This record gives sequence, structure tokens and C-alpha cells, in this order.
Amino acid sequence: MKIAFQMDPIGSVDINADSSFRLAEEAQARGHELFFYTPDKLAYDEGKVTARGYPFTVKRVQGDHVAFGEEITVDLADYDVVWLRQDPPFDMSYITTTHILDRIHPDTLVVNDPFWVRNYPEKLLVLDFPDLTPPTTIARDLETLKAFKAKHGDIILKPLYGNGGAGVFRLGPDDRNMTSLHELFSGINREPLIAQKFLPVVSAGDKRVILVDGEPVGAINRVPAKGETRSNMHVGGRPEKCELTERDLEICARIGPLLKEKGQVFVGIDVIGDWLTEINVTSPTGIQELERFDGVNIAEKIWEAIEARKA
Repeated sequence: MKIAFQMDPIGSVDINADSSFRLAEEAQARGHELFFYTPDKLAYDEGKVTARGYPFTVKRVQGDHVAFGEEITVDLADYDVVWLRQDPPFDMSYITTTHILDRIHPDTLVVNDPFWVRNYPEKLLVLDFPDLTPPTTIARDLETLKAFKAKHGDIILKPLYGNGGAGVFRLGPDDRNMTSLHELFSGINREPLIAQKFLPVVSAGDKRVILVDGEPVGAINRVPAKGETRSNMHVGGRPEKCELTERDLEICARIGPLLKEKGQVFVGIDVIGDWLTEINVTSPTGIQELERFDGVNIAEKIWEAIEARKA
């Protein structure tokens, strides 16, 4: 098949951690033809959806892990699969790419389905499952956020459309920074904030469970660095091997059918203790860590699911 990757610059990725690199590596091993472009090179051009980028190959040698062909402009309708893999923030730039890619999907299979990526950003889809999630509020209004904190005492406050642990704050019972943080975020954008009741069990880790076509294929535990609340690996969280619990499987059984129905082939959910906190559909990570811990080829499972959809 002809496979296009819409992603951030591949030349700077960590080949031992980046999930997009691993997906490209597995696609190449399966005989597929690869093309790379960045989101700003995507265009709607007189009825065609085009991208300016490069044919490429990969190898597992850091610093020499990608080789590009000549720059060309392609019609993405000529491709079998387009991977929507740029990192958030989930802003209007990101949303616009989903609108453009909608125009070739599903004849060209866009993974994950751009319509539902647009409508199911990670911190919002969980609202469909309130019994699985910790107490949550989403608000721009300062008084609403203050009332939530007064009720729950110890909370996590973060940007609604952020990623990688950036801008995540824990506000304990005696913390007085709510108003200042609200002023800070309000000066950056017009988006709401999300607040959730703090879960002390996060000190034991924040589990990333990977689902392929709605089915759980494994999990890693991300343990916060000493002195940190955040467990994201972008900010120093340590991945550990772990097993799926009965509660994890219960959560996956509830959300999995919806994910499969809506074309969310590769998804990573975040579970703290018994609680679902995020459903990551935009550019989930964790493939390589899980493969190393469990010895299972997760990228192969993802490609098998895609190839089955294209059969």
C-alpha cells in the first residue's frame, strides 16, 4: 500500500520512543511505500487534497534514521492510508487538517478517522462515561472553578487541549493560586480549563492502556519522578511493566465498541487507580515501551487492523 504520514518533523524524533517512527518501521517491513509531510504542507487545491513532502525510508540508527527522496507534491486520494499523527495542542490548525482530510476519507483511509478525532478530543470523550471518571468540571468561568475546588479540596487543573503534561497544576487544599493561574491561561487563549479531583493513587503510577480497533493489547505504568505530580514521559515519568487489571478490562469493554465504530484504530487511554482520566485519539504514544516490556509486536497488530479495513 501507499502510506502517507502527516506528522511533526521525523528527523528529530527519538527512534526508541516515538510511536510514529515505529509505525513507519513496521509499515516498511510489510512492504508498504512511505511518504512524509508536515501539517502545514497539507492543502485543498481546486478539488484535490494535496501534500508537499518526501518519499522516505527508515532504519533504526539514531541520527541517521530517515532517508528522504526528492520533494514532490502528491494527491492524497492516490494513497491507501494517511496517518494523522501530529502532536497536539488541539487547536484550530489541528482541527482544520481534520476538515481537509475528511474530503478523502474513507476512500483513502485516514487513521484515526478525522471526523471523530475532531469530535472526540482526549479530555472530552471521557465525559460520555461519567461513572468511569473522577469528578470533573470544564469551565472558563473562574467562579465555577473555585466552587469545584472548594468542594473537592485537592484538584488537578490543566488546559483542555494541552498534551504531554504541559501546564498541569496540582492545587492542594491550602493552595491560593487558582485566580493567578486562571489569569495566566486566560491571557494565552480563550479556551476553557479542565479540573479533576486529585487522585492520590497517582503516586503509584498513571497507567497507559493501548487499544487497537477497540481491543486492549497491553499497558504500561508511568510513575511520576520524585517531587512531581505529572507522570507523562515527556516530563520525566518512568515507564514500568504492568498487567491489565479487571477494572482496566471493564473500562476497555465499555469504551472499546465506540472506538471501533468511530474508526479510532490506535488509542491510548489513561487510567489512575480505578478511574479513566483521558482517551487519547489524536496522536497516542506508548507502542515502543509496551513492545519492550511485553515482547509483543503492537505495531504489527495496528497494521493488521488497518490492512483488514482496506481488504
